[in-house]
Amino acid sequence: MSVAAGRVTAPLRMLPGFLIVGAQRCGTTSMYRALSAHPGVRKAVLHKGVHYFDMNYDRGIGWYRAHFPLAGRRELLTFESSPYYLFHPLAAERIAANLPAVKLIVLVRDPVERAYSAYAHELARGFETESFERAIELEAERLNGEAERIVAEPGYLSHSHQHHGYRARGEYAEQLGRLERLFGRDRIHVVDSGDFFAEPEPVYDAVLDFLGLARCAGPAGPAGPAGPGYPAFERHNARPRSPIPEALRAKLDEHFIPFDKLLIPWLDAIPSWRR
Repeated sequence: MSVAAGRVTAPLRMLPGFLIVGAQRCGTTSMYRALSAHPGVRKAVLHKGVHYFDMNYDRGIGWYRAHFPLAGRRELLTFESSPYYLFHPLAAERIAANLPAVKLIVLVRDPVERAYSAYAHELARGFETESFERAIELEAERLNGEAERIVAEPGYLSHSHQHHGYRARGEYAEQLGRLERLFGRDRIHVVDSGDFFAEPEPVYDAVLDFLGLARCAGPAGPAGPAGPGYPAFERHNARPRSPIPEALRAKLDEHFIPFDKLLIPWLDAIPSWRR
């Protein structure tokens, strides 16, 4: 199906009941695939991430609806996963305006590892040419005024804001605060990716509870009396890379200490990377 074909039937299509809004390089693809396997969920038809509320908002809600399944008789949820939504300065307001009852899932991981993983990802895609240490040094200069310009010029797409926010994207508590002001804490569920990959079943069941979906009954397989079987939990999009220089790791780790402390109320626990 093409977007053009979907737009013809847009009024008959579902809108998301929940979104995975980030953070980038924190296991969003793994969570997306796990939730897509649940029988109570239907994923976006064309892409994992539609990127409507960050990069395509000018296309209109009909364009957005074209990406989702036709509404059926069964009560199902549909969703998408666009990790830039969490960081983009206008996305949260746009989501609140267009999806007033939506629930939001946010994944967080060790922000030092997230920064280095994001760097390796951007380097491999050709969006970064500097060393990791130099990219960190340049970040403040690259991002200077970009968020403000996005707000002032809503059609503006900032390459650096999207691709070079290595430290800034790991300051999760600030971004969660922006969501809380618009949606309230009850409609936001934060997942510690370290816990998700170490022991996925209880973390996944907590996500299902948040979404009002049936919990899983056991190993992957046919649905049992208590709900579907667990999907295969796998890591996706991991890239091999050399270790972070110790001095740089220590500097970044210290930078994130106050931000990580602010995550404790969101997780109801100390973040896995600080235990």
